Amino acid sequence: MAAKRKIIITCAVTGSIHTPSMSPYLPATSDEISDASIQAADAGAAIIHLHARKPEDGRPSQDPEDFAPMIEKINASSEAVINLTSGGSPHMSVEERMQPAMTFAPELASLNMGSMNFGLFPMLKRFTELEHQWERDHLENSRDLIFKNTFSDIETILTRGTENGTRFEFECYDTSHLYNLKHFVDEGIATGRLFVQTVLGLLGGAGASTENLMNMRRIANELLGEQYVWSVLGAGSHQLPLGAVSLASGGHIRVGLEDSLWISAGELAKSNAQQVGKAVQLVEALGMEVATPDEAREILELKGKEHISI
Repeated sequence: MAAKRKIIITCAVTGSIHTPSMSPYLPATSDEISDASIQAADAGAAIIHLHARKPEDGRPSQDPEDFAPMIEKINASSEAVINLTSGGSPHMSVEERMQPAMTFAPELASLNMGSMNFGLFPMLKRFTELEHQWERDHLENSRDLIFKNTFSDIETILTRGTENGTRFEFECYDTSHLYNLKHFVDEGIATGRLFVQTVLGLLGGAGASTENLMNMRRIANELLGEQYVWSVLGAGSHQLPLGAVSLASGGHIRVGLEDSLWISAGELAKSNAQQVGKAVQLVEALGMEVATPDEAREILELKGKEHISI
């Protein structure tokens, strides 16, 4: 009997898009984010995609001092791969966004593969009661926001991270981002196994449809051949439906409250672990197996958790 295909579940536990007023279940303090990460790992997530927030108001933070206690706590209680954001928030400078990955030299870091409009302002129509002024400003200011990821920015992050032994989750929001990644492969700057996270459903990127997803899969196959590992992030209500398409098409899946606050139509997810549990059910229903953290490390050619600096 052929071995079942191993599926990497990534959980993005808090992110920087959603704000604390949107859900009482969105983790915001160091302990909340750490505990949510450990619970997600226990539920089946092999990779924890980690952002930090300021505990006093839930504002996104790239201060390494806000990451350090979380990394230490997660590492002490879990074997999960820690994937540190270099995206941070679209409102931050590239130097600010790079700080955690440069400080801690993680196994994995995210890397956005192109500049883009990043429109969060439509959420103001759904979430009208916001506790903190920064939350309203965060959403409203995205009307005139370009998430800056120039070729120079990407090369800087990629080169400096690679020197630390860090590999990357290449976040691709549209087909152009796949061509940008191919450029860095051709230049010999992006090497080895490529972890491509296809992101659909953010205003400013490609829309969340099966047709768009499969078009990006086709282009990735043409450009990258067998050099890459494919995963899918569907924003909001598209999280599990597009994740199912990914699984059925040879890919992996990302869930978490960074990408969707919901567990079903109109029902807030009570935890990241709840979403991971749904992903596990989906994987098993399709006759596949959830990858352990060490299996994910093997698939993605990662260096191992013992090499992270704390």
